[in-house]
Amino acid sequence: MTFKRANRVADLIRTEIADILLRQIGDPRLKKVTVTDVKVTDDLRLAKLYFVEMGENTLGDDIRQGLARAAGYLRRELGKRLQLRHVPELMFIYDESFAYGDRIERLLAGIQEEEKSDA
Repeated sequence: MTFKRANRVADLIRTEIADILLRQIGDPRLKKVTVTDVKVTDDLRLAKLYFVEMGENTLGDDIRQGLARAAGYLRRELGKRLQLRHVPELMFIYDESFAYGDRIERLLAGIQEEEKSDA
């Protein structure tokens, strides 16, 4: 089984960014941010980091601003930790799948409650 290098680098970036956010970032806006996925282009020049704020179904402007402000620091730290010729540009994208999953779960719970009350 072969794996693309971009996929291996994406896994490394996800692991390292999670560690940096947990241990080194002092910005309180980013303490509840979790990176859910990373997609790296085949040329390793761009990394799309998908994130959520734990416990929230919407994204506040303060989180987006905090990530934009920390992007340079995160990229510099990745450069120190990873043995890459070029550290990819970081693009942060809010992962809406968690909010969507939560909505579906609430709808199913509502249907279940209706069935219980009808029975």
